[in-house]
Amino acid sequence: MIVVAGEALIDLVPRGTGALAALQPALGGGPYNTAVALGRLGSPAAFCSRVSSDAFGEALLDRLRETGVDVSTVQRGTEPTTLAVATVGADGSAAYSFYVEGTADRLFAAPSALPHGTRAVSFGTCSLVLEPGASAYEELMRAAVAQGVFTALDPNIRAGLIPDADAYRARFKSWLPSVTLLKLSEEDARWLGGTPREWLAAGPAAVVITRGGDGLTAFTADGGTYSVPGERVEVVDTIGAGDTVNAALLHGLTVRDALSGPALAALGPDGWSELLGFAARAAAVTCSRAGAEPPYAHELDD
Repeated sequence: MIVVAGEALIDLVPRGTGALAALQPALGGGPYNTAVALGRLGSPAAFCSRVSSDAFGEALLDRLRETGVDVSTVQRGTEPTTLAVATVGADGSAAYSFYVEGTADRLFAAPSALPHGTRAVSFGTCSLVLEPGASAYEELMRAAVAQGVFTALDPNIRAGLIPDADAYRARFKSWLPSVTLLKLSEEDARWLGGTPREWLAAGPAAVVITRGGDGLTAFTADGGTYSVPGERVEVVDTIGAGDTVNAALLHGLTVRDALSGPALAALGPDGWSELLGFAARAAAVTCSRAGAEPPYAHELDD
């Protein structure tokens, strides 16, 4: 079981050009997309969050159930669902404005225990910024690592939500001793400062950097560096691409029985090349269609 902890929200995605283009609601949120992608790839997954009881919240849970994701650890609340208004650039890249005040996911409380059979927990995005939920997710992260559970972190920086950048950067560094796998984009890395080697020295067994169409690079604690090129595809938008990479990495590690620090180190050049290549193919499929629509396992068969 891979538990994905974090927010579920509604993306309002423009269908057309210009500031007043019609907005199409789409199910989203970085952790939510990761959970859906894991389910589509065939990994047993559970979603750990707090979701509104409004119509958007019901739609979010319906997709998780349809994808086979366990929702027994989802908390419910009467507060509204968080909204993210997307702006898609000419190259398909997406930027977001958020409506988060008084929303359900901010009131997440750390559960007393993880689901039976949990082998990994994945964290990231808005859930680690917005209080009081951010502290609850941090509590869950530290509890997971204390139990010897593999932890993955995708900070997926949304700078507009972070009122004190320096405080967030310090908090990010404080998480690193509790992280087994750190995955982030080049843009995230620049915003956070530091280098993969510096982050590895703080605790993670591996750091994976996504470079958009240029591919992915993994850095490991034993000094290894492994890269694969991106898959060429006609990009519709990049919404959910990074979340798909996150899920593909976790799925690939599960298949290889490599959900531990020592197992990451033992993958070697061939193992990392195969794992990163699989993640690149999965992300390309997501980029080839509108919104966060990660691939199913059969779409990635060689």
